[in-house]
Amino acid sequence: MSSPRFRPALLHPRYWLTWLGFLLWYVLTLLPYRVQLGLGRLLGKLLYRFAGRRRQIARANLDLSFPDWPEERREQVTREIMASIGIAFFETGIAWFWPKWRLQRLYTVEGLEHLTNARENGVGVILMAFHFTHIDIGAKLLGLSFSIDGTYRPHNNPVYDYIQRNGRERHTQEGQAIPREDVRAMVKALRNGRAIWYAPDQDYGAKHSIFVPLFGIPAATVTATSQLARLGKAQVIAFTQTRLPNGEGYHLKIYAPLEDFPSGDETADTLRINQIVEARILEQPEQYLWVHRRFKSRPEGEPDLYEQAGVRRKRRKSR
Repeated sequence: MSSPRFRPALLHPRYWLTWLGFLLWYVLTLLPYRVQLGLGRLLGKLLYRFAGRRRQIARANLDLSFPDWPEERREQVTREIMASIGIAFFETGIAWFWPKWRLQRLYTVEGLEHLTNARENGVGVILMAFHFTHIDIGAKLLGLSFSIDGTYRPHNNPVYDYIQRNGRERHTQEGQAIPREDVRAMVKALRNGRAIWYAPDQDYGAKHSIFVPLFGIPAATVTATSQLARLGKAQVIAFTQTRLPNGEGYHLKIYAPLEDFPSGDETADTLRINQIVEARILEQPEQYLWVHRRFKSRPEGEPDLYEQAGVRRKRRKSR
C-alpha cells in the first residue's frame, strides 16, 4: 500500500474548519511536554464533569470487572481514566507532529531483542497491542526503534484520514498503516517478515467473535489473532507502553513470543488472548481505555449490562 498523497480536493472550503482544527492542535504540540501533560489533566477534569456518558461507561466497566475493589478505588480510577484520556489528546498530537529528535528523548524500551530475533529468522510478528489511552504515542515510539506496520480504521473525513495516516507513518522506517479490514495485505506483510501492530481487545461485534471470559464476564472476542498467526506463519508478541509519573516519558515493553500459538483450538487460543489482556490491564488499569463498551455484545438471551448499570443511551441524530 502506498503512503497517502495530498490531493487538491482536500483544500475544498468544506474542509477549512478541519484544517484550522489541526493547525491549532499542531500549535499546542509546540508547548513543553510537561505543560501539555498539565493541560491534558485539566482537559480530563472537564471530561469527567461534562462527558457523562463516557464517564458512566468507564465506571460500569470497572464495576463489572472489579467488583471486589472498594467503591472508593473504583471512583478514583474512573477519575484517573478521564485524566488519562485528556492527556492522550496531547500525546496523539505529539505522536503525529513532533520531530524525531524530540520524540527520542521520551522513552526507554525493554525486550527489543524479541523483535530483532524474529526479523533475523525471517518470521513475521503480530505485535499484539492493547487499547491503552496512549496507544498512538506508544506505536510511534516503538517505530523509532524498529520498523513496524500498523492497522487502522480509515476516517470518514478525508483531511483527517490524510493527516492521521501521515502522522502514523512518519519516522517509522518504511512502515505503513494498513486498514484493519485488509486481511490479505496483513497476511502478505507477515509472510514477508514484517511486524504488524494489532489490537484484539475491543468488542467488534458478535459476528466475527466468540464469547470467552474477560474478568469473568463472557466477552465477544475476535478470533483473528490465531487466524492471522496461522495464515501469516507469524509469531505473536505482546507489547505495552506505560506513561511514567512526573513527566518522565514512557517505558515500552516487548514480551517474549507466545509458545504453541496457534494451538489449533480456536476457543483456547482466544481465551489465552483475553488472559493476556487481563494481565496487561492489571499492570496499569488507570491508563486503559475503559470508555469503550467492551461488553456491549451479549450471548443470546442475556441482558444489556450497560442498560442495567444505568448508562444513558446515546442520542440518535434526527434525520
